[in-house]
Amino acid sequence: MSNTTTEASISDLIAEIARLREQVEAAQSLAQRAEDRGQVENLFNRYMFLHNAFEDEQIIPMWVKEGTEGIRARYTNAGQYTTWQSVTDYHRGRPHPEGKLILHTTNTPVIEVAADGKTAKGVWLMAGTESGLTDPKVAEAFPDMYSPDEVLGKKVWAHWVWCKYAIDFLKQDGEWKFWKFRCYELARAPFEENWVSFGLKNQGAFDLDLMYFGDDGKPVFMPPADEPVPSKNHPYSPQTTQKLEPVPPVAHEHFVDTFA
Repeated sequence: MSNTTTEASISDLIAEIARLREQVEAAQSLAQRAEDRGQVENLFNRYMFLHNAFEDEQIIPMWVKEGTEGIRARYTNAGQYTTWQSVTDYHRGRPHPEGKLILHTTNTPVIEVAADGKTAKGVWLMAGTESGLTDPKVAEAFPDMYSPDEVLGKKVWAHWVWCKYAIDFLKQDGEWKFWKFRCYELARAPFEENWVSFGLKNQGAFDLDLMYFGDDGKPVFMPPADEPVPSKNHPYSPQTTQKLEPVPPVAHEHFVDTFA
């Protein structure tokens, strides 16, 4: 009787140890995914701090290694970039114009790390301001973008701006990196005008390859794209309805390209 009891107790103990091991492994996996999620969010937050300060060249090491398959960036309808060089060129040579201020603040993140721990997906909303001074002659090309008054003998552009971001991340050598990056401009409006009326006359802007306004407010255009966009996105218009794009990521086992 005692031998039978002892054998049963040992069997129960072995089963309990197995259950505890499973629980520990599950807890470790959950903790790692939480750590990964935090690192992904910090990566994009660092990106935005650097971008707001015109320190974009510091963003280049935050991208995947040169030669990584599947790298992609897309900012407008003018095309998308699919090589490491063309993607990182977006961050090179940006000036620090006197009087220019951009303040992009991101919020409402939805981030999902794949169960295999190799990739992650995230979407964000962004609300911000963009502003600067432009030579009056340069401003003649885009009259609707500027305020009526001048400051220091220059035209003022001061805009509210709203965007959406959809980003895929890849873990390389234990660190999370940008892999596929997409920005959707949702709406913008000069300080003196509402976004409804401005949205009606700004529909063509997203088809242009304007990258930013540089020294003296001169427009700087995107480098030639590697390929056309597979589908177009247009900012808010009072003549269209809103749609869920990008679709926030959900829990998943392995990478699926949902932001193309």
